[in-house]
Amino acid sequence: MSRKTAPASTGAAETSASGDKPRLLSGGNPQIPKGYGEAPVAAYIAAMPGWKRAIGEELDAIVTRAVPGLQKAVKWNSPFYGLEKDVWFLSFHCMTKYVKVAFFRGAALDPPPPGASKQEHVRYLDIYEDKPLDKAQFEAWVKQASRLPGEKM
Repeated sequence: MSRKTAPASTGAAETSASGDKPRLLSGGNPQIPKGYGEAPVAAYIAAMPGWKRAIGEELDAIVTRAVPGLQKAVKWNSPFYGLEKDVWFLSFHCMTKYVKVAFFRGAALDPPPPGASKQEHVRYLDIYEDKPLDKAQFEAWVKQASRLPGEKM
């Protein structure tokens, strides 16, 4: 009896056998296979539902512009950003009513992002459809966060 093996992931969004879009998990978060580089992050953003896609595009554009030498990946169905492989300073995730940005050393940012965490160093920024993103503040946080030690994951 021969064993069939699944094809290796290309890092692009995997679709169902019928060619549908990636499956959305709870809160509308896209299920994207783990992968490193631009392609899996682009696939995640393309699969973000509704208004959240434009937020994902904007977040990615700001981080990419603000941080030379940026590394990107999708892990745990979320895009991650850092300056070396598996050492990250920021991630985001689709929730039911907002997009949650995690700054892994956010407590050290000035001013710190408003969302507290059970983890001492982590701070969150929740972005809602009806509350515009303060692009200048977000970019300032990104630049500060990229200069801090990242979180190894």
